Amino acid sequence: MKSTDLRILFAGTPEFAAAHLQALIDAGLSIVGVYTQPDRPAGRGHKVAMSAVKQLALQQGLTVYQPEKLRSVEAQQELAAVKPDLMVVVAYGLILPQAVLDVPRLGCINSHASLLPRWRGAAPIQRAIEAGDRESGVTVMQMEAGLDTGPMLLKVGTPISPADTGGSLHDRLAELGPPAVLQAIEGLAAGSLSAEAQDDTLATYAHKLNKQAAALDWQRPAAELDCLIRAFNPWPLAHASLDGKPLKVWAAQTAEGAGTPGEVLVCNKEGLLIACGQGALLLTRLQLPGGKPLAFSDLYNARREQFAPGLLLGNGQ
Repeated sequence: MKSTDLRILFAGTPEFAAAHLQALIDAGLSIVGVYTQPDRPAGRGHKVAMSAVKQLALQQGLTVYQPEKLRSVEAQQELAAVKPDLMVVVAYGLILPQAVLDVPRLGCINSHASLLPRWRGAAPIQRAIEAGDRESGVTVMQMEAGLDTGPMLLKVGTPISPADTGGSLHDRLAELGPPAVLQAIEGLAAGSLSAEAQDDTLATYAHKLNKQAAALDWQRPAAELDCLIRAFNPWPLAHASLDGKPLKVWAAQTAEGAGTPGEVLVCNKEGLLIACGQGALLLTRLQLPGGKPLAFSDLYNARREQFAPGLLLGNGQ
């Protein structure tokens, strides 16, 4: 059987998933329905917004399903009525119960943004950078009831550079994932693809992102804080405090220096040098309350008095 003969059901929600759906469409595969999370408030105005996957699906004239959950008999019957041969799941955000996993003839496959079994869970891209990993990638796996525990069909890797952010790595993996999924679909259709079980002893868990996780604790080594700042750019953004007000840190680099953790050691057009528990960080792009992200050279020209040496920045708690 050819991949174009398969009835494929797609499930996903954010931009990362939309990149995969677009690849399936471009490849001429038969998409018989698209599942995505219900519309939710987003942005500063908290206006109800469609997911990136829903927007693309509607543009392509595809049928969209948005159940709150898939545990009800009604939702499962609706899905089964589509009669998919295969379900492709990418960053959907809802748990698929066993009754759903059993519906497609070829099962359900998932494109996960890590080299499994490392970084199972919700935020693998950011956690890999935060941990200082030197490599990330995409794993296409056959889904089972456990969280990202299924047997692996394909893996594709990419180095994590010292300049990578959560945003840049996300974009690179969004390019690597779709071709891997297409290759897996072809292999499943032809019956030529074999799966490899994960080694659970090597598993790590990528906890969901929140603003508290992005708080800067100046007692920590500068190298760890550098990883954290890059990992949580563009969201939820690393943050400290200045005169009791939040200070968002968009970019920094490790540097030489010593002092009381949080102390401003040097302030010039190159950046704001802050003492850490070990070493120092040169903050090069900041955002003050109510302002836009700015290179520190711009802030220095306008507000250098706010960043005088000897000043102590607070932790981001």
